[in-house]
Amino acid sequence: MNRKSAVIDVSSLPVAPLDLSRPAAEQIASALKTAILNMQIAPGAMLSEKEVGQVFGASRTPVREAFAQLRDDGLLLTWPSRGTYVSKLSDHQIRGAQFLREALEVAVVERLCTSGLPDSSRLALEDVITRQRVAVEAGRKLDFQQLDDRFHALLAEATGFERIGGLLLREKAALDRLRVLSLDDADHMARLLAEHEGILASIRNGFTGQALDRMRRHLRRVLATLSDLIEANRDFFDDPEG
Repeated sequence: MNRKSAVIDVSSLPVAPLDLSRPAAEQIASALKTAILNMQIAPGAMLSEKEVGQVFGASRTPVREAFAQLRDDGLLLTWPSRGTYVSKLSDHQIRGAQFLREALEVAVVERLCTSGLPDSSRLALEDVITRQRVAVEAGRKLDFQQLDDRFHALLAEATGFERIGGLLLREKAALDRLRVLSLDDADHMARLLAEHEGILASIRNGFTGQALDRMRRHLRRVLATLSDLIEANRDFFDDPEG
């Protein structure tokens, strides 16, 4: 499939059979959301309720409900008489999400440096870093991204404030597709891994200023590549003049 095609063949995606004990709409929405955020379904691609229903073995009703959920998440747009399309990436939205994410994650780091990192969290974070190193060596960018998400989630969980993880997850969604594009560069993955190691070392040693600086630099790295990513993948981004 051409990455910049305006039409997506949903049948080409890995789809697990629906669990009949759970709402079908929820499962369809989750599967499509994962495929969209992983860039398996490209920005601007057209989705058909009929085709999606056939792939999942579901009627139009749960598919329509799933599409509604994804519209609420800002991942789908429906144009009357034209169809439903995966939303394109937005420079403005990306920068806004990055601003909020940085504010939250810097606060997380400051708290952990002050209150200390629990041993269970430290061990879990070290395990994630080890697994990320394997993903870098094997060139498995989606595995790396999932572990990247886990690293930041573990830091949030270590604060003991349950709401922080959910807030970060919601804001991060606007950045996920951009992050997948940036991971096409193996050197970029290696740099992110090294930054994770540095952040964890600073928190573990209680070096607050160093930890805050390292986290800020880490989170801003993807923005440093934004202009290049837009230029290389222009069809995936909104036209600011449009």
